Formats: sequence, structure tokens, C-alpha cells
Amino acid sequence: MVVERLFPADHPATQGHFPGNPIIPGAVLLDEALRAVAAEIGAGISPCCIRSAKFLAPVRPGERVAIEFDRTQAGNVRFACTVNGKAVLRGEAACGVAPMAP
Repeated sequence: MVVERLFPADHPATQGHFPGNPIIPGAVLLDEALRAVAAEIGAGISPCCIRSAKFLAPVRPGERVAIEFDRTQAGNVRFACTVNGKAVLRGEAACGVAPMAP
């Protein structure tokens, strides 16, 4: 399954990260990827254990991120994020499957 997220040009996390050459912090990208997955499958992400995460390239403000994911046989979520077809993040997480609170 694939979902997309847009990081707006004025995203608050880019202020000071880095002046003159802004990027979306890795923690923000990872959090947004997990939240997008959770929303798509109708599950909560808490508790969540990041099994692996590899940041492959920076994401700039204003870029649209495609988040492709699937469940492994063990029930974990494997995900890969790209910008214009270029890999920027990949990883795997073991997340709770409790329904999200309204």
C-alpha cells in the first residue's frame, strides 16, 4: 500500500534545521511515516518499537513523500519512503494494533 504526505515549505521543524539549507529532521520524517501507516490501517502506533530505520537522503520542505508499506509475517510493518522515486528512508517497526482513539 502507498500513501503520500507533503511537508509544507514553511514546516516549523525546518526553522533552524539548517539555516540556508533546510531539511525535514529525520525524527519528524519517521514519525510522519508511522502516523500515515497507522491511519491507513486504522491502528494506533503505541506502543511502537523501531526495529530498523535508515535515512538515505534528506527531505526538503515542500517535497511530497510517498510512503510504501506492508506487514511482515511476524506482524511488523516494513516501510519505504521516496521523493520523486528516490529512496529517503526505509525501515521496520513493531507497532501496537489497538484501534486509534477518536
